[in-house]
Amino acid sequence: MSIGEITALLRGGIMEVLLLAGPVLFSALIVGLVVAILQATTSIQEQTLTFVPKVITILLVLAFLGGWMFSSLGDYTVRLFSMIPSMAR
Repeated sequence: MSIGEITALLRGGIMEVLLLAGPVLFSALIVGLVVAILQATTSIQEQTLTFVPKVITILLVLAFLGGWMFSSLGDYTVRLFSMIPSMAR
């Protein structure tokens, strides 16, 4: 296995992680930003006020995109396992 193939394999893994984690992290970021702006404008400094909406948002995103995420990860795993015979040479 050459350095180029290893680099492509690592790049594919990193892209898969970013693709799967991106929507969850981005939605939590947006909700956290909105709640922080609301807290700053109303001077409410309750810690649980930021935690609960983020958790609910993450659970909703996982509920809506979980099937796609599982399918994408399954396809990636099948591709990796199909590459094993060529790596053994």
